[in-house]
Amino acid sequence: MSEVKAVEKPIRHPPSAIRHFIGISLGDVTGVGPEVALKAIAAEAAADETKYLLLGEEKILHQLNERLALNLPLQTFSNYTASGRFFVFNPLAEPLPEKLPAGSPLAANAAVAALREGGQRCLRGELDALVTAPVNKESIIRAGHKFVGQTEFLSELAGTNRTAMMLLGTDERGRWLRVALATVHISIKSVPEKLTAEKITLAIELAAQACRDLGLPRAKIAVAGLNPHAGEGGEFGDEEIKTIAPTVLAMQKRGFDVVGPLSGDTVFHYALKGDFDAVVAMYHDQGLAPLKAVAFDSGINWTLGLPFIRTSPDHGTAYDIAGKGIANPGSMIAAIRLAKQLAKNRS
Repeated sequence: MSEVKAVEKPIRHPPSAIRHFIGISLGDVTGVGPEVALKAIAAEAAADETKYLLLGEEKILHQLNERLALNLPLQTFSNYTASGRFFVFNPLAEPLPEKLPAGSPLAANAAVAALREGGQRCLRGELDALVTAPVNKESIIRAGHKFVGQTEFLSELAGTNRTAMMLLGTDERGRWLRVALATVHISIKSVPEKLTAEKITLAIELAAQACRDLGLPRAKIAVAGLNPHAGEGGEFGDEEIKTIAPTVLAMQKRGFDVVGPLSGDTVFHYALKGDFDAVVAMYHDQGLAPLKAVAFDSGINWTLGLPFIRTSPDHGTAYDIAGKGIANPGSMIAAIRLAKQLAKNRS
């Protein structure tokens, strides 16, 4: 089953005067990345005067632009002062062959090259933000790359290990859920061992900073427990007693507005109600399952702690619907809007 639903209706909102230069790496071109990227910038084109630099295979984009009847005036990138708003730059010397199979090593290599190019341009201050389309980790690894995920790749590129993943999105009533992860791409059995006070501390710090970057009036953070019912006072599991609660107390003493550990089966409900501005989850699926239940079509992945803005749609390559023209760009649109909002707040 695909994680990307078919298009339901166009997304429209009033124009504004914001103007930034946003980079978009196309991800795995055998997936839906190029399609949702083009649809998203077409949907956002009238919103403001933002410029876009699409990083990846130019021929694929021109063919998609024509097939989807988007009529975007795509231009080959020459320099940042050129007239126009929609530019394409292929970081590879040679174009990709046509009709690559899903998960092709050539597509994987191109995805890594585009991701690196976008990160380097952001580090040089040439782009205001980077939005990354989905990649396939397995195909990248099979192509010979040491790769954990785009978050980890960009963290290494930037020379920092003080980053965390935040997923955020709204439900049908416009209520936000924001979730920062203390641990990410590790097995469930290794979570208790790898869940340290340092990782929880970092997630709390970055979640609070994220609230400030978003311009929220407060930064009230809830920390989830690891075990059911936060361990029931040590009845099943002692991670709450030995690690999580002492860390929360230490952060309270530092002046952070943080509470926990709270039971994982209720904390997201109260966050969605507005009692908390963000939740720190202990492991990947503890945070992503409720987030995707709330905002499956509009979830955003935001890398906290990087020296530049990076957002991404919260879905995969969706090979099963790639090339059919039915991929929903909602999550990519949300990722672009967040990138623009954060760039505006920083400027």
